[in-house]
Amino acid sequence: MSTTLYRGGAVLTPAVLAAPASAVAPSALLVADGVVAWVGGADEADGLADAADEVVDLRGALVTPGFVDAHAHVLDTGLVRAGVDLAGCASLADALAAVRDAATGAVGRRLAAEGSPLTGWGWAEDAWPEGRPPTRADLDAAAGGAPVYLGRVDLHSGVVSTSFAEVLGLRALPGWREDGSVTGEAHAAARAAVRDLPADARDARYRGALEAAARAGIVAVHEQSAPQTDTRAGLAALLALTADPGSALPLVVGYRAELCETADDVRALAAAVPGLTGVGGDLAADGSLGSRTAALRAPYADAATGWPHPAGRLDLTAEQVSNHVASATRAGLPAAFHVIGDRALDEVLLGVRVAAEVEGVEAVRAAGHRLEHASMLDAPALATLVLLGLTASVQPAFDDAWGGDDGMYAARLGRGRAASLHPLADLRAAGVPLAFGSDSPVTPFDPWGAVRAAVRHRTPDQRLPLAAALAAHTRGGWAAGRGGGRGAGAAVGRGEVGAVGDGGAGGSGVPGGAGGVGVSGGPAVAGDLAVGAPAHLAVWRVPEPGPGVLPALRDDDPLPECVRTVRAGVVLHDELG
Repeated sequence: MSTTLYRGGAVLTPAVLAAPASAVAPSALLVADGVVAWVGGADEADGLADAADEVVDLRGALVTPGFVDAHAHVLDTGLVRAGVDLAGCASLADALAAVRDAATGAVGRRLAAEGSPLTGWGWAEDAWPEGRPPTRADLDAAAGGAPVYLGRVDLHSGVVSTSFAEVLGLRALPGWREDGSVTGEAHAAARAAVRDLPADARDARYRGALEAAARAGIVAVHEQSAPQTDTRAGLAALLALTADPGSALPLVVGYRAELCETADDVRALAAAVPGLTGVGGDLAADGSLGSRTAALRAPYADAATGWPHPAGRLDLTAEQVSNHVASATRAGLPAAFHVIGDRALDEVLLGVRVAAEVEGVEAVRAAGHRLEHASMLDAPALATLVLLGLTASVQPAFDDAWGGDDGMYAARLGRGRAASLHPLADLRAAGVPLAFGSDSPVTPFDPWGAVRAAVRHRTPDQRLPLAAALAAHTRGGWAAGRGGGRGAGAAVGRGEVGAVGDGGAGGSGVPGGAGGVGVSGGPAVAGDLAVGAPAHLAVWRVPEPGPGVLPALRDDDPLPECVRTVRAGVVLHDELG
């Protein structure tokens, strides 16, 4: 047995999380063979120190459950990290200057050596003084005619240079515009070319993204793989790469967005991607608000004259949704759908209701189906989510980035409709299971930033209590992932996921052991720091503590800094020394 004793800090147990302002936090925690074996105070820790293989002095740090990012794109995140970062550009001129510098600098040379175009990511024209996105003429001038692709922040549209468009034949594809902007099929073809990498470069992108997640205190990532973001083989490689905690990488929980018509289709997909957790994820019913491709009941407030889809574009029908959900239910895997606009949500929920009429409501409820984003929810939609047992996988950082009276959502929808987006408190009050993610690289791996965005939602009556937000980003992620990759024969390490029954680490003679029962009296589950639970944890320096042990999370407060991330007892990131 290998043991590590953490002492001299504050441990966020379920009991402390239930009363964060008043509960007294334990100061020490013992991990044995990847499982939480004991949680307690300084006196008992003194008696355990001599027998522990490693003793870690927390120096007052806060120990929380490790975070789960329930919606991310690993390859895209790696590609963004390797390209030109345009997220901080305050103007079109700044973005073009960054492209110009990169084209003649190290980034351009490295990408060219890999046979890749110059790529840039994260731009958004809404706040730029020029009031417009780049054009292909702009890119041609900035990069000297070299092939260039710039992806908008939402990754649902982009702009390309003339040479890039000509090599790929983008002019002949739906979604091409003469100014070089691309959506739909043209954008999908552009992104496919960008991710066409040698094996070693692709592996480096995967590892770079996952290492960044670990530095952010994340122990598991739900990869929302789709044909437009990665291949089946790429997803299978990711699942194999991270299945064992010994990889020293966060666990990847795999979803694959391929539309299925029969249970045999689902089973064939699961056989092709060993370890697959669900079918869907970024199976898109529509696009995004930023690119004006999310399907709405009423037109966009700022759609230009001649915009081809003034109320967005619906990409799935209720019949397709119904067949997919029924097939996934029969095959025993969860389905999941990308859905942003209210019109798209109407169509998806109609399809799920039809599937429930065929398969039975209880079978659909038990399957663990998910909605990704689900940004525009009204009361009837909430009731349907509750009836059908759907989980809402949401991104609070979206509200922080684009909400408010003067944000992008207000520009696209008008202030009235924008104020109703991301109704987190309504979802919680209705009893809809919540899981938080980033949609990285759309927003970065930043779990405390997401928690703060939920706690300080721009619409005050949609704010969550801190404990609820933390639970959605930890325990909620494990629950939404059905335990973390156990579907379709996935291999996971000992103590990796799920509840730990009698005879777990707590029964090994360690003081305070409870045979797999958490310190709150309930069963120990992934996402809790309780005896018998998997030792998924993160250690934080908290610069501005609030009442009790948790950070205050005021708007201008610095966020906690991750100094160690641990998955099933294995250290993924360490600055404690």
